[in-house]
Amino acid sequence: MSGRREERDLQGFLRDVDEVAALIEGLRSTDPAVQEKAMAATEKRLGSVSDKEGKKPKPKADRTIINTQPSPRLSSQEEAMNPDGFLAALERDAQERGARRRENEASANALREKGNEAFSRGDYASAVQNYTEGLKKRKDLPALYTNRAQAYMKLQSYEKAIDDCSWALRCDEKCTKALFHMGRAYLAKQHFQQARDCYQKILEVDSRKEKLCKARLHEIDLEEKRLQQEERASEDLKSGKLTAVAVQEMLQKLSKPDQDPLYYAGGLRLLTDLVQACTEQTLFRTNGGFGVISDNRVIEWVLSNKINSPAELELVCSLLLLWQAVCKGNEENQRLLLTHPSVNAHLPALLCSEAPEVQEECMALLLLYAEREHGRILLTRHLNTTKWLQTLISLVKVADSRAESAMNLLTHLILEENFKTQCRIKLSTETLPIFIQLLSSSKRLNEAALSRCIALMGDLCSDVFIRVQMMENPECWQACLSFVNHCWNGSSVSRYTESLLAILGLMMNLSLEPNSVVEELAEEICDTCMSLFSSLDGRIITRAVGLLSHVLLASREAVEEAVRRDVVKKMIQFLKAGWQTTMDYAMKVLATCAKNSRLAPMQIVKLDRKCSLLLKLLSWSNEAVAGNAAFCLEKCLGVPGAATTLLDTDVVRILLRATTRNAQRPYVQENAAIALGKLCAADARHMSRLRELNGMAALSATAGKMPGP
Repeated sequence: MSGRREERDLQGFLRDVDEVAALIEGLRSTDPAVQEKAMAATEKRLGSVSDKEGKKPKPKADRTIINTQPSPRLSSQEEAMNPDGFLAALERDAQERGARRRENEASANALREKGNEAFSRGDYASAVQNYTEGLKKRKDLPALYTNRAQAYMKLQSYEKAIDDCSWALRCDEKCTKALFHMGRAYLAKQHFQQARDCYQKILEVDSRKEKLCKARLHEIDLEEKRLQQEERASEDLKSGKLTAVAVQEMLQKLSKPDQDPLYYAGGLRLLTDLVQACTEQTLFRTNGGFGVISDNRVIEWVLSNKINSPAELELVCSLLLLWQAVCKGNEENQRLLLTHPSVNAHLPALLCSEAPEVQEECMALLLLYAEREHGRILLTRHLNTTKWLQTLISLVKVADSRAESAMNLLTHLILEENFKTQCRIKLSTETLPIFIQLLSSSKRLNEAALSRCIALMGDLCSDVFIRVQMMENPECWQACLSFVNHCWNGSSVSRYTESLLAILGLMMNLSLEPNSVVEELAEEICDTCMSLFSSLDGRIITRAVGLLSHVLLASREAVEEAVRRDVVKKMIQFLKAGWQTTMDYAMKVLATCAKNSRLAPMQIVKLDRKCSLLLKLLSWSNEAVAGNAAFCLEKCLGVPGAATTLLDTDVVRILLRATTRNAQRPYVQENAAIALGKLCAADARHMSRLRELNGMAALSATAGKMPGP
């Protein structure tokens, strides 16, 4: 009650301040009418104050004369009547209040820190006490409410936590931390819709928290689904449903200690047949299935040691098949399996087992997780996956189905950013040597699995740290080049088309940024690319040209060598062929050559009569193609006589149109303007044509809109 009374007193004081401030403005007015009105209102206010204090009002002053010279000493009422005096008093009061507020805020923050220290020690009761003391100093600090709410959550006082979050939102309606903890408290109370509402409100306040809210909403759905499943399973068990009762009985039999491994293997197989539906999966969980099995001493011993007998092999495979059955489509079981200490410790070892059957079944289990985002998050959160990449790619060389299974699993895993992050750790020291060995192997490998493996390594390069490690590794580049030559072998048709496409894609990714290794190997890489131009497969040609367009940027010597080997002629042929993606790369190669080689523009002029191809490409929808065409044309106009040969063409109109109508395509506009200037400078007759087209006015109007240098 005292808090509400203080709040009313504060609001009343603020209203009084507003009224007195208005009176002071009136008293200061130069308008006599306004001043007299303010004086009357002031007297009325002073009279009401006197009445409240039990005093008689003073006689009204004679307003015919206003004494503007205040006496040396003023009464309290006269001081209130004096604007400067009142403002000074108000300022002193504000300063005192501000000082008290700062002192209280400092005390509140100190208590909050003490509460945080207690919270980190696990002393949640002391944390609550400190936060409460802090709120006595400052009632409007949201952090104190949200911190106390977290402590209440630890103490399972969910109603109090929700109440504190509500108070934090009254202080700051956009306090997402309060909404977050309120959602957790509602979820703990199994108030699912209220919990969802909290996270939906967070999204309305801050859309950047979409990933966080999505995860929490999914958690709410899972918890609600879990309760529904367990209610149905309990009803089936009470009603005596045969499969439900059988699951319970089988778990009891498996809990029998110190039996032969085959006894447990047979029981696990029978249990696997029983838990194919959701209800039985749930009963397995609610009857302690994970604990009963993983805490079995015989099973634990077999999992912890090398498999030495067919019975032990059968037991491990049976266990993995059971885990697949209980986890298929059941996210709560998936979570419990991975968080069980015994399972968490053994799964990575099973993936590296020397027994092919165990590896195959382990990958099948992990694939159940990896196929869905929630499962991938569970895997990377609860298991150490730093060695999985090298383990999986090493399986490419095996002759059985494990190679395909490994690539299926890896295909899903690399969708998870946390997996890529963990792959960085062992990449240079363990993964790359295995990958280089695969590329350098003379043994005939599974071509389908190998091509997928190479493509997946290319996909991993979307992680900049992985890409840098690979592109700065000379052995990796040499292995890639050797592999291309092995696949191609000088023939127009490759025996390993998919692998060749994959390795070219990987090399394109590794050459996105210039680096010292690419610069050193540039001529060899360019030679390899140009040897692929005779392929009958347009996909191979496109990737070869794409790789060439990256590598030429790293070395002027490589450009000169490529020009001597008629790369300009090849690029013009590809441009005329009209393959969309190839044209983009080919035009980039042509522009790089024109920029870095004096011979290239002369070859372009010779091969592209009257630059008809370049002029045609100026209007291309792809800005990179059109812009590079304009750049090449500008370089070609530096060739003696080139401008004169264009006199009977519509080159001026085409360039003028590209310069004045491409404001949304600055690269095209700028290069076309430079080309037009060089054209007119090379032959004055083009300038005359420009004037005929009223081009100077158009260029002047466009000049102010051109991008700066």
